[in-house]
Amino acid sequence: MKKSVLTRYRVMAYVTGVLLVLLTVGVVAKYLLELDGADAFTRVVGIAHGWLYVLYLVFAFDLGSKAKWPVGKQVWVLLAGTVPTAAFFVERRISRELEAGTADGSPAAAEV
Repeated sequence: MKKSVLTRYRVMAYVTGVLLVLLTVGVVAKYLLELDGADAFTRVVGIAHGWLYVLYLVFAFDLGSKAKWPVGKQVWVLLAGTVPTAAFFVERRISRELEAGTADGSPAAAEV
């Protein structure tokens, strides 16, 4: 198993997850708390999340295609970057699955 494919996915899952949580906090601060400066914060974090989410999609798709995931699982992983905190849980589950598959010699995980 190529660790670099999984590592790229894991890094982008965390980055996307952190930015999405920050964006959620910024939106709450902007609309519910009406804090000054929240507008600029949400704009910057939103743009960063948008561009980095595209990179997350590329890396997640690469990982899924090399692991030969079914379409449903692939979509589930791709959408994890759009729900606050979901990327953390999905990344952990995927990493454990692939690392366990490598240990038992599973062909799908060994090709990643």
